[in-house]
Amino acid sequence: MAIFFRNSITDATAFEMIEQRLSSGSDFDGYFNVYGNDHELTVSWTPAMNAADFREQVTDALRSTWQKTRFWLSYQRSDSRNDLGINEIRNAAIKLCGGYLETAVVTLCLLGRDDNQNDLELIFLCFREETERRNFRVRYEGKFVADAPQG
Repeated sequence: MAIFFRNSITDATAFEMIEQRLSSGSDFDGYFNVYGNDHELTVSWTPAMNAADFREQVTDALRSTWQKTRFWLSYQRSDSRNDLGINEIRNAAIKLCGGYLETAVVTLCLLGRDDNQNDLELIFLCFREETERRNFRVRYEGKFVADAPQG
């Protein structure tokens, strides 16, 4: 049994954290992924890409996701809290959200090239209906998930 969804933050806080990191001038390796019922999009921040280009692609993808699924739960993953890995959380989210209509699971990782002081790992669970978001929160947030989904 594992707790996958325990460090919730507001969407505003998540977006502020993203903006702070991308505006900091620090060098990051990063990726952004949207996994939806009928599509998947991945954007990698390669060494040749600047922060503005990465920000633009992420902003466009978030805007597109918001147009389809307006009710979000946002979680921050951190090594300092001994959280599970971002891919474990993502895989669990994909499996647990499978029963909801038109959900999207979004992950964003910004990992410092020099150190991990400014690392940022976020996961957004995006639902079409408010009732789906509330249902997910009641069922899984801060709770052990029996028979942890395998990914």
